[in-house]
Amino acid sequence: MVAGLSFVSVDPLADLVAPTFPAELTTFSASPANPVFTGTGADTWDQKIRERGYILHEKGVYHLWYTGYREGAGQTRSLGYATSPDGLTWTRYKGNPIHTSSWVEDMSVVKSGNTYYMFAEGQNDVAHLLTSTDRIHWEERGPLDIRYTNNQPLRAGPYGTPAVWQEKGIWYLFYERKDAAVWLATSKDLTVWKNVQDEPVLTKGPDEYDRYAIAINQIIRYKGAYYAYYHASAFADWREWSTNVAVSKDLIHWTKYGGNPIVSGNRSSGILVNNGSGFRLYTMHPAVNVFLPVPTGRKPE
Repeated sequence: MVAGLSFVSVDPLADLVAPTFPAELTTFSASPANPVFTGTGADTWDQKIRERGYILHEKGVYHLWYTGYREGAGQTRSLGYATSPDGLTWTRYKGNPIHTSSWVEDMSVVKSGNTYYMFAEGQNDVAHLLTSTDRIHWEERGPLDIRYTNNQPLRAGPYGTPAVWQEKGIWYLFYERKDAAVWLATSKDLTVWKNVQDEPVLTKGPDEYDRYAIAINQIIRYKGAYYAYYHASAFADWREWSTNVAVSKDLIHWTKYGGNPIVSGNRSSGILVNNGSGFRLYTMHPAVNVFLPVPTGRKPE
C-alpha cells in the first residue's frame, strides 16, 4: 500500500441487509471454561503463546497448532500441537515442539487430499509454506513467491498473516503488509502467486475499531457467500485487538459487518470451527478462548 493513498472499490453487496450476516456466524457467548488453552507460564519453550493458532475438527477430534515462545529478546517462535475430544480440554503432544527449524506463527492450515498445508508467518513477517501427512511432522517448503499483476516480485518488506481458501483447483491467498491492508493473490501450483489486483481487497477503517490495523485470519463459505474473520486494532500502538467479520460474493469485494467487533477485549485472531453440530468461534491471542453459539431468543453475554 502506498503511504498516504487509500483505495475504494465498488461493493456489489452494499445494498444487502441483515440476512447477509446470519446469527450463527456472528453471535456467540463466552464459555465459562475460558481460557481453554494458554502458555505454561513456566520455563518451557511455550511459556507463552501468541498470534493466530489454528484448529481443525476431524472425525470427532479437535486438532490445535499453536506458536510457543519464552519471554525475552531474540526468542524463536516454535510450532506446537495439541488435541482435544471436546474442544475445551486439551492435551499437549508429548513430542512438542513439533517444528523448530524455522520460525512459525500466524498459521493457517488447509487439508487437500492426504496432505496438510500450513501457510504461516516466518521470521521478519515473511509468509512461508510447510506440508505434512500426519499433522505432526512438517516439511519446510520455503517463502511464498508472490508477484504483482505484471508478474514482478513484491517490493521488499514484510508480507504475513497468510489466510488461504481453495476452490476448483485454485488457491486463494490473503496476506497483509504491516497490518495496513489485505491483498489477494492466487495460484494453481503453490509455486508462484499472482495478485488478482495490486490494490488491497480489504482496508482498515473508517470505523474506530479497525482504524489502525487489519489482517484476515480465515475464509469460510456458507450459504453461497464467503466470510472473512479478521483481527483489527483501534489503537495506533496496536495494544488491543478485536475479532471481526466481513462478507463477499467473489472474494474481492467485501462488506464489513455493521455489528463489528463480534468479540473485543483483546481477544483476537478468531477462527470459526464447525464441529458437525454447529459453529464455535475460537480466539487465539493472547490465549485460546472459545465462544459458543447463543440459543435462539437469548442475548449474548
